[in-house]
This record gives sequence, C-alpha cells and structure tokens, in this order.
Amino acid sequence: TALSILQAAFINPGDITLMTVPGYPVAGTHTGYYGGIVHKLPLLAENNFLPDLTSISADILAKAKLLVLCYPNSPTGATAPHEFYEQVVRFAQEHGLIVVQDAAHALLSFDREPNSFLSVPGAKDVGVEVHSMSKGFDMIGWRMGWVCGHERLVSAFADVKDNCDSGQFIAIQKAAAAALDDESIPRRIHAKYNRRLEKLVAMLQRCGFRCEVPGGTYFLYTPAPSGLEGGPSFADAEAASQYLITEQSICTVPWDDAGAFLRFSVTYEAADEAAEDLLMAETEARLKNIKPIF
Repeated sequence: TALSILQAAFINPGDITLMTVPGYPVAGTHTGYYGGIVHKLPLLAENNFLPDLTSISADILAKAKLLVLCYPNSPTGATAPHEFYEQVVRFAQEHGLIVVQDAAHALLSFDREPNSFLSVPGAKDVGVEVHSMSKGFDMIGWRMGWVCGHERLVSAFADVKDNCDSGQFIAIQKAAAAALDDESIPRRIHAKYNRRLEKLVAMLQRCGFRCEVPGGTYFLYTPAPSGLEGGPSFADAEAASQYLITEQSICTVPWDDAGAFLRFSVTYEAADEAAEDLLMAETEARLKNIKPIF
C-alpha cells in the first residue's frame, strides 16, 4: 500500500520514476495512474543485481522524481552493501531525487547483518524506507508496516493515507505490537527460510539448475531452462514457467525483464522438516523425469 500512496503524494504528469526490474510492480503501476513515466533499471548478475546508476541519461534524470529500490531484493534475493547506499545518497543529492527503499525483506538477510538505507549519513535528507510485518514476521496479507525517514516526505505520505484509508483492525495492530516485542519470532522465521532455501538450492542443483543460496529474502532467482531433453524448447521464462505449472504442478514466477529467469519461493506449506524433505524429493523426481536443459 505504501508504494502506491507514495506515488500519489509525489508524482505529477510527466515525472519519471526510476525503478529496478525485475521487481514488485506497484510503484510503477501507480506512477502511470498519475501520468508519470517509468524508467527501468535492469538488475544483472554481473553487477550483483544492483542498478547501474551511471547508465541513466541526462534527459531522463532531468525529469526523474523518485528512485525506487528494494533490498534485500525481490525477486533476485540480492542484498545491498553499505557502499551502495552511500552511492545512492550522493546520486539523490546530485539530481534532486526522492529515494524510496522497500525494506520489506530486511530481516531475511543471510549473507550480511540486516542493514538500513537510513543508517547512511544523508539518507534521511533524501528519502524514506518502507518496512513490513509480512516477511520477517510471517504476517503476509495482514497489511501492517510503516514508513520512516525524511520528516516532510513521511508527512506527505501520511496526508494522502489519511484521506484514502483508515487504520488496521485493532486486533491486527496488537498482534503486530506483540510480534515486535518478541525477538525470537523473526529469528525462528529467518532460520526456517534459510534452511528451506538451502534444501531447495541443493535439490535444484542436482537437477541441473545453476543457482546458489541468495543473500536474502525467501525467493530463489535462477536462470530458466531453455527446454527439455528430447522435448519442447522454451522461448522465454514465461513459457518455461507455464509448462512447469500446467504439466508438472511446480509453481514458479517467470521474469523476462533482464534475461530469462524463474523465481522459486520457499513459502510453501509444510508442517515440519520431514514434510519439507518430502516436498523437495517429489519436486526433484518430477524435474529429473522431464530432464530440463540450459
């Protein structure tokens, strides 16, 4: 919700939102609703799935209003080092940009301690960070979170929000407060998703996928197969994903924005670790039976 409200607060017709792709599309969708334009910044493995800010032309920067980031990144799983955030702050200061850092997966960081864009000197002068109870506290769909950062930017966000919706049901607010008071909850969730990702990666590697445990999130972003041994070929990730779900009941999300990739998720339902292992074994059997090629 915050990523739609922020566009309402700041985007005027002709303004440009700089957005990374692949990525959560809401900020871009709502930029279009207000007459704005989206300029896509591809996330590539050779740049550690960080955007190349130097690639943006002067004419684009002249009209740019917002720079929307998401780290730990959905769907690539990349995390951002402190040095990248320092670059972002300098870039925003130089070009008069508002930075919106979507930190929904902040607590699901595996390759480094959770870090905040706002911890960088100057960040609170140029942007805000959006947090959520959805990922690190398993409250997906409860729509609880917060926006923090530059006082005037938060105030503008609050003005729009106050006139388009109301507060969450009080029981949900109290549940969120209780979760924030219990540090063991995010630790258990962090351990669960890290464990599941390790199992998923090991299984997919045995099936020929080129992947490794991501730096963060509960997603795994991996190159899509180009076809099956002795079977059909796939023109893109969309075709591969459609085959997997319709023919094998294996659920993935396709991304073709910056190469052909599939996003697996470890948010599946499993009562215990034994159930996780059974699910991985069944998935492995189905994949090995169809023999994907890359």
